Amino acid sequence: MIASIGPDSVLTKNSDTEIPSVLIHEIIDGKPLYRKGYREVLAKTKNVEDIMGSSSLQAFLITYLTIWIGKQIDDSKYTILTNEAGLHIDKGNNLAGDLLIFDNQVFGIEKINKKYADVAPKISIEVDIDIALEGEFSQNAYISIKTKKLLEFGAEKVIWFLTESKKVMIATADTDWQIYNWNYDVEILDGITCNVGEYLKEKGSEFA
Repeated sequence: MIASIGPDSVLTKNSDTEIPSVLIHEIIDGKPLYRKGYREVLAKTKNVEDIMGSSSLQAFLITYLTIWIGKQIDDSKYTILTNEAGLHIDKGNNLAGDLLIFDNQVFGIEKINKKYADVAPKISIEVDIDIALEGEFSQNAYISIKTKKLLEFGAEKVIWFLTESKKVMIATADTDWQIYNWNYDVEILDGITCNVGEYLKEKGSEFA
């Protein structure tokens, strides 16, 4: 998924180096955020294809969450989008979502097209970080600004699962953001809960 809807390449700040838009993962406040490993692609030590995929752990958890929630959710009320679903907030902000849950009353079938979704998801779920952390974007800064953008856009809840720290962060607009160990029962919506740590333990994963 490419979060750029502009030209085929952009100029880096303070540089005349052109970076192909395929290496852009998201755009926040007009600033392109590049995929992990993009510098290796520019240095020709990796191909674009080498950095496009998720880790097997990240993909495993996204698949688990999608199937688990999908089995229980009322699809007459909600629509699930996954696979780095594009989300267009405004001219300077294009985000990618690992798993987005939309209310069908605001995101009906007529909204399903070849463009990015332009309405807020009810729930946004992220598993790990896919951008190169550099400049002003530390891990915490990136999580914070992306979460704020989603909540300000109208998302009711943003959930982050982080494999390195084995933590889950839950953010809503009207309460303090909470961080737990990821063997915590997380309510997604309408009484649907998941427990990533317990799921990995049941499967015998070393990452439980």
